[in-house]
Amino acid sequence: MDKRTRGFTLIELLVVISIIAVLMAILMPTLNRAREQGRRAACLGNLKQLTLAWLMYADENDGKIVSGNAGSGSKTEPPWVGKCWADNYTSGGQLAENLQLAGIKSGALWSYAREAKVYSCPTGSKGELVTYAAMDSVNGYISGRGDVTKRVGRTVPYLKRTTDIVVPGPAYRLVYIDEGWVTPDSFAVHYDQPTWWDDPPVRHGDGTDVSMADGHVEYWKWKGSDTIKTGKDRMRGHPSNDVRPTTDMGFEDLAKVQKYTWGRLGY
Repeated sequence: MDKRTRGFTLIELLVVISIIAVLMAILMPTLNRAREQGRRAACLGNLKQLTLAWLMYADENDGKIVSGNAGSGSKTEPPWVGKCWADNYTSGGQLAENLQLAGIKSGALWSYAREAKVYSCPTGSKGELVTYAAMDSVNGYISGRGDVTKRVGRTVPYLKRTTDIVVPGPAYRLVYIDEGWVTPDSFAVHYDQPTWWDDPPVRHGDGTDVSMADGHVEYWKWKGSDTIKTGKDRMRGHPSNDVRPTTDMGFEDLAKVQKYTWGRLGY
């Protein structure tokens, strides 16, 4: 009698492998979604801490909003973070991490948020320690420059103090946005025309994370397919031309960012 152990046949092995492949195909999207939700939650937590630091700075400085123009503050208005980008950042250049860390520590918010991980999203560009940007309206680029018309249109309702946040209220005014990469200026969006200046960041499943002046954070999922396409096509290397939405949902996305930035539409 043949007592040798009978092994699997080739057909049986192929069947098992096929079943495993099917199960993996079914489970992987679910696992990826769960992983992304965890990263999004971590990003929102970072933004929460960063915005609380922003509020504490204002509380200790008679309501004055910290300069949102990264790396370009004046002697009287130090920026929220120092220089953390390479001169050729639009083509993928990166500053050495030790120099980025020095830039973060030289910023006005370091005294209030003393963990480097707070300044970047876990899924941001690899090797960059700052992936969030303050909005133009919160004492950003336009507050210290003379080219307001070139930047966002006619004189705009930008904020210098937290007491300036009246209508529609702190819960409806953007402070930080998850761009996903390091940039030298605050995040720009037009006030008086329906076009994107900076491109919509496409993050965390076709949306982005944001924070508000009352300290709460939100995930915004873009509704327009044109919003998503614009963000993906122009990521990391903002071309000179502005982009006008092509769908109703795209205009809705843009108008939401503009309203939460400036408090109202200027057109």
